[in-house]
Amino acid sequence: MKIWVPSEAAVDVLSDLPDVECVVYDGTGPVPDGAEEVEVWVPPLLTVAGLPELLGRMSRLRLLQTVTAGVDAYRPHLPEGAVLCNARGVHDAGTAEWAVGAMIAVMREFPGFAAAQREGEWTYHHTGVLADSTVLIIGYGSIGEALERRLDGFEVDVVRVARTARGDVHGQDELPELLPRADVVVLLVPSTPATTGLVDADFLSAMKDGAVLVNAARGAVVDTDALVAELRKGRILAALDVTDPEPLPAGHPLWTAPGVFITPHVAGSTPASGRRLLRLLRSQLLRYLAGEPLKNVITGSY
Repeated sequence: MKIWVPSEAAVDVLSDLPDVECVVYDGTGPVPDGAEEVEVWVPPLLTVAGLPELLGRMSRLRLLQTVTAGVDAYRPHLPEGAVLCNARGVHDAGTAEWAVGAMIAVMREFPGFAAAQREGEWTYHHTGVLADSTVLIIGYGSIGEALERRLDGFEVDVVRVARTARGDVHGQDELPELLPRADVVVLLVPSTPATTGLVDADFLSAMKDGAVLVNAARGAVVDTDALVAELRKGRILAALDVTDPEPLPAGHPLWTAPGVFITPHVAGSTPASGRRLLRLLRSQLLRYLAGEPLKNVITGSY
């Protein structure tokens, strides 16, 4: 059985499995020979060029296991007979940790103090604070649960939102009522046609003065022009690990908009994610070889 994997580390954790031939394809350089023979593909973190054509050649593909929670790049081109699984849980710790750090950094004005330090300026003043805040988590799945666990102890009220209501989780249709109450709005939704442009001018105008928008989802979830316009008013703040476009080009107005803190899509790029990914790959391949139910199978709309 031929398997394409994104790294030598993946080869190491799978090399002892019976009748398995691992080929490393990290998305750079030429595509390896034998795409027509690949039965399991674990693509690299960044979407490879020519993906539709490549998947079209994979007539024997039976399992496509992504290394990300998002699978929007693969769903439209999945060959018939192949199962698509995501990496739910792999990036929970890193992404949740980033979200907590980002909201604290913005509310306590760490970027501004860092800039003052470079200039040798002592800029004492009061700042915002996370304590006593209401944190609205939109897209309450495994990462949202991990975020809530990390917020425990920060003395905040957490409000949970998912696509549809369940138990103590609000439905997305309740956002017009929930947004004006939130001090921090965290985006963790998957990238789907339904979430593209979710955060538009109306969404942003419904946020309270001084609120912080934290995007750890996908850049396309936010209308960038609307966000820039709102930031320039000085009414809200933002912490972004993802942008639209991405990478954000030099000279883009988002770089210099007031009140925004930007990191280059690094929330899940941690050693913890790497360790969890390797454990998932081995577990998934053992299940596949034994004919057992796979984890994180994508059906319908997530």
